[in-house]
Amino acid sequence: MTPVRFLHEGAELFVPDGRPVEQALSRTTHLGVAAHQDDLEIMAIDGILECFQREDKGFCGVIVTDGAGSPRADLYASTSDEAMQLVRAKEQKKAAVVGEYCALALLGYPSRAVKDPSARGPVEDLAALLAAAKPSVVYTHNLADKHPTHVAVAVRTISAIRTLAPVDRPRRLYGCEVWRSLDWMLDEDRTAFDCSRREGLQTALLGVFDSQISGGKRYDVATMARRRAHATYAESHGIDVTSGIAYAMDLTPLIEDPSLEVVAFVEGTIRRFTEEVRRVLIQSL
Repeated sequence: MTPVRFLHEGAELFVPDGRPVEQALSRTTHLGVAAHQDDLEIMAIDGILECFQREDKGFCGVIVTDGAGSPRADLYASTSDEAMQLVRAKEQKKAAVVGEYCALALLGYPSRAVKDPSARGPVEDLAALLAAAKPSVVYTHNLADKHPTHVAVAVRTISAIRTLAPVDRPRRLYGCEVWRSLDWMLDEDRTAFDCSRREGLQTALLGVFDSQISGGKRYDVATMARRRAHATYAESHGIDVTSGIAYAMDLTPLIEDPSLEVVAFVEGTIRRFTEEVRRVLIQSL
């Protein structure tokens, strides 16, 4: 395996169990590409659970930005952007240890570079990592996310995968929930991941990020509550069959056919939702 060489000089590859990097990346079957520290544990829980304590499967996490712009309060109220980057990187590494990730890549780009369509660094670094790890399944942000940096990371991920030869691309690409739930999507348009397993592990992973929790953002409580709410509201005429669900957009068509236009793809999802709302409403008039 060719060693991964990142363009961004601040990039870092962390292997929780201390294996050689090449060996760690070769274990990758599931890979999550997230904008910020703690996004992975919110959005890519399916992959984390699927690979936990499995020697034949490995979850590799990727954080694209440096995390300098996070809100802060309490103990972290006076923490500088530079110090906050170190805090958040340390927390993310703790999560990688708790979740037994096979590897963690911290690319360290400022948000402005990720949101700049002309900046090739994020795309090329993601492409290099994807080519080395060769995951079967990739999770990233959904294309209707509320956070502009999240959407930019999703678009860069799609662009990076499209640079790979078809045989080297992952089999599935999912756009997952963070800053906007996907319960509005039609059932046939979304993928539902069963998150019933290992609720203690899920809670522990979210609880690692003290700088966010103490800083005034209870992502731990909100994320577990959202998964539970999805499980209950998934079916209006049936009992709960799971204690937790996370939803995702299936973005696989966008990497199977690079000629598909990203905006049109999302607009199609929204249009089908609009048409269904209109159909049900008209029936009631």
